[in-house]
Amino acid sequence: MSNRKYFGTDGIRGKVGEYPITPDFALKLGWAAGRVLAKDGVKKVLIGKDTRISGYMLESALEAGFASAGVAAAFTGPMPTPAIAYLTRTFRADAGVVISASHNPFYDNGIKFFSTEGRKLDDAIELEIEAELEKQIDCVESKQLGRASRITDAAGRYIEFCKSTFDHDLSLSGLKIVVDCANGATYHIAPKVLRELGAKVIKIGCEPDGVNINENCGATDVKALTKTVLEEKADLGFALDGDGDRIIMVDHKGNRIDGDLIIYIIAREALRQGQLKGGVVGTLMSNMGLEIALKNLGIPFVRAKVGDRYVLEMLVEKNWRLGAENSGHVLLLDKTTTGDGIVAGLQVLAAMIRNNMSLAELCQGMTMLPQILINVRYTGNPLANAAVKSAIEQAETQLGNEGRVLIRKSGTEPLIRVMVEGSNHSQVQKLAEQIANAVKASN
Repeated sequence: MSNRKYFGTDGIRGKVGEYPITPDFALKLGWAAGRVLAKDGVKKVLIGKDTRISGYMLESALEAGFASAGVAAAFTGPMPTPAIAYLTRTFRADAGVVISASHNPFYDNGIKFFSTEGRKLDDAIELEIEAELEKQIDCVESKQLGRASRITDAAGRYIEFCKSTFDHDLSLSGLKIVVDCANGATYHIAPKVLRELGAKVIKIGCEPDGVNINENCGATDVKALTKTVLEEKADLGFALDGDGDRIIMVDHKGNRIDGDLIIYIIAREALRQGQLKGGVVGTLMSNMGLEIALKNLGIPFVRAKVGDRYVLEMLVEKNWRLGAENSGHVLLLDKTTTGDGIVAGLQVLAAMIRNNMSLAELCQGMTMLPQILINVRYTGNPLANAAVKSAIEQAETQLGNEGRVLIRKSGTEPLIRVMVEGSNHSQVQKLAEQIANAVKASN
């Protein structure tokens, strides 16, 4: 990714109003992407967005850019990222575009692309788009301009798709589920999916106003969900992020169930059903407890770099189906082409019903090792700082073979992510704080 100027691990992202998340850049990006994609015969793209107020501005600018390159754009309105991947395929569109900054605050936004197969664009194509961005914008002849249209039944189509991934012999009847949609793109999707499959649904985080997306709610903050699950004596809770490609769950006792536990449940159930193909792909951040639990089941496990695009690449390379990040990105390639929080949650529910077990009971068999993650905002290059290097080396020496230290830059925010994992919680906490303090001091 180091040779890219704009694209990160998850598209182009930044603060609204600051380059490159500006209307003039979005206009040129639409033109540049249209120029590159048109070389392969692309004439129609789908454009979806989450609920951020800036989405209206950016979708208009993108559409104008695509039109100037001779590419038609069809708008879906607020829709989850995985919905755009699905709809791009079903509408036989040549590409899909999502305007979202996922789990980030409302004042951030981003733009990412899907191929006609519903997968993120190849690195080579993103580099071609970046090359076009360096050129002077022009316009096709008037009769070749792209047209704009709106898809009115996008939500209904995606709801039916989500339901189709849930075994038709099963029902959610009798289950009380709290769903937190982070005031994001799933607010009009997830509750309907669960309700139409038979569940009693309690909604929170389903009143987007353009600025409350991910604010004290959703997959990045499950306190409100946990409180509601316990108060309502619900069977479990779903927490989705702003664009719906992540899920964190809460069991009836209020325990947080992250992506590692979710993929463990799904992989074990696939093994039980005789449907497991290959193994599981995690990331460098995946808890060692997941690796140990899968090994005990005889399920192969490998780690990819952090980022769902790298998990996907590894799955394709190995021809496996199941992968996840502990942050809640869960990839089920036998169901869909990208991370989908709703679809992943439905597979966990199916395992609960088939085995007549609660979510808490399904998590038994995997013991999470203490893992501390501290995010530190940075300037400059703290990873080259001598004090930071020394703190990392000291932590690695103390942990020995019974733990791990992982320090990395976020691909979507100006953050250094400090992760320390080991068997002793207090030791892990202390070492993570020492490294984080060294990073802060280096700014």
